[in-house]
Amino acid sequence: MPPEPNLAAKRALLDHHLRTLGRTLVAYSGGVDSAFLAWAARQVLGSNMLAVIADSPSLARTQLADATAFAREQEIPLEVIATSEVDRPEYARNDATRCFHCKDELFSTMEEFRRKRSFDSIVYGVNLDDQGDFRPGQQAAEQHRVAAPLREAGLTKQEIRELSRAAGLRIWDKPASACLSSRIEYGREVTREALSVVEQGEDALHALGFRQVRVRHHGNIVRIEIAREELTRALSPEMAAEFTRLFKALGFKFVTLDLEGFRSGSMNAFLAAGIPSAGR
Repeated sequence: MPPEPNLAAKRALLDHHLRTLGRTLVAYSGGVDSAFLAWAARQVLGSNMLAVIADSPSLARTQLADATAFAREQEIPLEVIATSEVDRPEYARNDATRCFHCKDELFSTMEEFRRKRSFDSIVYGVNLDDQGDFRPGQQAAEQHRVAAPLREAGLTKQEIRELSRAAGLRIWDKPASACLSSRIEYGREVTREALSVVEQGEDALHALGFRQVRVRHHGNIVRIEIAREELTRALSPEMAAEFTRLFKALGFKFVTLDLEGFRSGSMNAFLAAGIPSAGR
């Protein structure tokens, strides 16, 4: 089914923005937004685009594998580069500016790559809805002059899903994903060990058949978030026993299930009222 006229107009505006950018690198993670942007850039720019995915301990192996598979399916040229945000003290300390330092590392690395490979522009998949949340990574993008074609075209998250579905892209209903570091409470150091524990926990929950999950790391306590529509199954005594077994084996002393269910960015509720400005 073709998109609605207003949505088609936004898609046309997106294509127009992409045509003005010359040879373009797409910051790609495999999530709905960046996957659709990489696909659209491929349609518009052909061989004058390249998707770039940053590989580090904060990227789950399942996400890397799925992102690589999608690029291969859609014949999107892809290059994997290594980033070292976890080795940055300002990132590892995990305060409210962590995402700024992550994106600063990403875009610094991509800028060097862009110069070496003679590309003209870098774009990333921020959308119109992202302006309403606390996202210091956007400040890093602005400082590095990274373009945001989806936002410039006025596309919301739901509209990007609709366009992806209309294009027959399997990622159209992919659950929201974020880096593994976002699961660790602010103020607790981000370590490779903690990231591995979170990844193993989420893999175990997916293996149990849950689709939308988060493993929130609070030191000795794990707070499991599961989508509201899946909570009924999670609340059985048998499943509680299985959660306890799995997460105690990963080193947690206390295992909890969040009764509010999954919600993106729930760790931001723990930030103090005065959030420090990124980059200061």
